[in-house]
Amino acid sequence: MSTAAEFKEIGNKHLQAKQFDDAIKAYTEAINLNPNDHVFFSNRSAAYLSKGDAANALSDAERCIALNGTWPKGFSRKGAALHALRRYDDAIASYEQGLTVAPSDDGLKSGLQDAKKAKEATAASSGAGANPLGGLFGPQMLAKLAGHPKFGPKLGDPTFMAKLRMVQSNPNLMMQDPEMMEVLTAMLGGMAGGEDDESPFGRPPSSNDYTPPPPRQEEKPAPVPEPEEDFTDEERAARALRAESTAIKERGNVLYKNKQFAEAIAAYEEAYAKDPSNLMVLNNKAAVFVESGQVEEALTLCSEILEKAASVKLSFDDRAKVYQRMAAAYLKRDDVDNALVMYGKAQMEKFDKAIERKMKNMELEQKKKAKERYINPELGAAAKERGNAAFREGNFPLAIEEYEDAIKRDPKNAAYHNNLAAAYQKMGLFNDAKREVELSIELDRKYVKAWAKKGDIEFFMKEYHKALDSYRAGLQIEPENPLCKQGLVKVQQKIAEENAGSMDAERAQHAMADPEIQQILMDPSIRQVLTDFQENPKFAAQAMQDADIRRKIEKLIAAGVLQAK
Repeated sequence: MSTAAEFKEIGNKHLQAKQFDDAIKAYTEAINLNPNDHVFFSNRSAAYLSKGDAANALSDAERCIALNGTWPKGFSRKGAALHALRRYDDAIASYEQGLTVAPSDDGLKSGLQDAKKAKEATAASSGAGANPLGGLFGPQMLAKLAGHPKFGPKLGDPTFMAKLRMVQSNPNLMMQDPEMMEVLTAMLGGMAGGEDDESPFGRPPSSNDYTPPPPRQEEKPAPVPEPEEDFTDEERAARALRAESTAIKERGNVLYKNKQFAEAIAAYEEAYAKDPSNLMVLNNKAAVFVESGQVEEALTLCSEILEKAASVKLSFDDRAKVYQRMAAAYLKRDDVDNALVMYGKAQMEKFDKAIERKMKNMELEQKKKAKERYINPELGAAAKERGNAAFREGNFPLAIEEYEDAIKRDPKNAAYHNNLAAAYQKMGLFNDAKREVELSIELDRKYVKAWAKKGDIEFFMKEYHKALDSYRAGLQIEPENPLCKQGLVKVQQKIAEENAGSMDAERAQHAMADPEIQQILMDPSIRQVLTDFQENPKFAAQAMQDADIRRKIEKLIAAGVLQAK
């Protein structure tokens, strides 16, 4: 279970990364474990303020002050929250209260100046244009109004004067009162008058006499002071050491990139001596060992990092990097198996898609190399002989096992695939048998025994139209081949028997799934011939003179889709 201090550290990291919700959750966990630590409330106040939740930031700042009223940072937090809420007088008061506790605190001084500036900017913005007509009702203008023949006598009317005061405080009311609009017209005319004016104050007002006040500028919110993390003196000292160590490490990185390995190692050792908790400096040192071929030294150093990882609370991300470094070390000496183990451990610490892809590629390459290493034609021939012996004894499972081993030993040997097809056929595994015999033909298109075996398998699968093609293909290569000749006669006789009897629905349905048969049936010329067989046999007989049509019709008959009686 994590301690309150550990939750605070987690919160600090989230705050630095601008992950404000996560920071708030971590600080809340710390507060739940220790609700009397003012620093936790101060840090959560900073997180709330950064998120834009000034109300909660103010609440936490006040809790911080209540727990420790002598800590200046609490007053800074409160002032910043009040500043964000635009309660500038209260913000100023908070900063000034803090300065009574810590008169020389720069944060309080800076916050006080910002709050005062924000207050002045708001006041100036409100004064400029907030009531542009208020000045019209000053003493000078009222004196001019007294000389007006219509409105002068009304200055003694309390009701009229009350209206003037209301309009002065809220000019919008003028738009709702015709009399006040008339007053405004009279006063604006007086302001623009001259010696030749004809109105009581001079000439009548025109549309050019009044220049509207400049549009009121939107008040820009004053910048909210950036929240800072709170650290104890011990934490500040540790951070200073880490900063120095990191700077030296960066110097080492430059040396490493320049292939100055000895100097890079010296820099990394200096960085580690400066801050022994900065274990990832050792990981960089291990990288130098890997690059220079010192694999054992790199692995030893990475193991040392992992042993010390718990003592410095090394992050999962950094642990993953160490395992990745170990994987790189193993790859340096072509130890792919151990490299994969290390990459697997890295993925357990922190999943990385790039590493996942790398592992898959490595595994595929490893399998490929394993297959290549296993190839040995001499041992393949020995396995084939063992398979032949098992086949003759009727031990077909053992024959399959030996033939498969022979293929692994000599993958390009067409005869081994053909032998395996024969063993599968004996086991009744016709689909497997057909796959292997097709691989055999793919390796050697002139291997007649494979064509004969393919025809035999297709015959047993009742694919007579395909068996015909296979036997004929073999006879084209070797016209007198007995296996193909016997097979061709056998399949032709079987087709004749099928035609003489009733149609085999199961065989026809199986044939209809064959893309070649489907294509023939979709041929318009074939469809017409099939119609002519029913309606006009003479035309059908003429069409059968065409070699291509005759071949397709015979294939339909051989497949069992069509019967000829």
